Amino acid sequence: MVHAQTEKSTADSIAEYRAMLADGNPAELFEAKGEELWKTKRGPNSASLEQCDLGKGPGIVKGAFVELPRWFDDTQRVQDLESRLLTCMERLQGFNAGEIAKTKFGKGEQVTLESLVAWISAESKGLRFNLSQGHAQERKTYEMGKRAFFYRAGPYDFSCASCHGQAGKRIRLQDLPVLTTNPGDGVGFAAWPAYRVSSGELWGMQRRLNDCFRQQRFPYPGYASDVTIALGMYMGVNAKGAESVAPALKR
Repeated sequence: MVHAQTEKSTADSIAEYRAMLADGNPAELFEAKGEELWKTKRGPNSASLEQCDLGKGPGIVKGAFVELPRWFDDTQRVQDLESRLLTCMERLQGFNAGEIAKTKFGKGEQVTLESLVAWISAESKGLRFNLSQGHAQERKTYEMGKRAFFYRAGPYDFSCASCHGQAGKRIRLQDLPVLTTNPGDGVGFAAWPAYRVSSGELWGMQRRLNDCFRQQRFPYPGYASDVTIALGMYMGVNAKGAESVAPALKR
């Protein structure tokens, strides 16, 4: 009984801590910058991203985030938000998408992407996730993500499911949401991108997933890689119906 009371007290304290932090989320600064970057003519082509098609038509942002990843006919690929932005930055503005993907997080055009995903996700805040499984490649990508999620390897024999496959798990003061069930946990997939208080940076889903691989002692899969997009599809489909709260605030 004493143990249960202690756990309840800890959970309550964490909730209070998060509530205090959420009042004035620094992610709002990234959102403002992202909107500015979307409309600013940049790159070798001196063009804006206002004709970028995120899946709902050129320039339409609201509602796009909660339907990604998805299949795109023009690239013949399933893409998440960040990989799609790379396509637009290359095709519209003339940037080298491959070079940006290789750039370290928090450096160069990766900083641009952080602000863009903050603004674009904020435009869909409060909407419900509803990822498509209508295209064969979308279904295939979901199954690839599921396999990757449960794949155990590395020196600790870890998988994504080791942390996010059962309820009640926590690392230090961080609750670990279950990401395998539908409608899913909005505290998990639906909360990224997020501002990380511990590092003072805005993290997109690509950075979050690459860091998860690092914590499992796996090699980095790479920015906008097939496996990270597949994991996003798996978690996103499982989160169907969850309300987007991104960009959220994380420790």
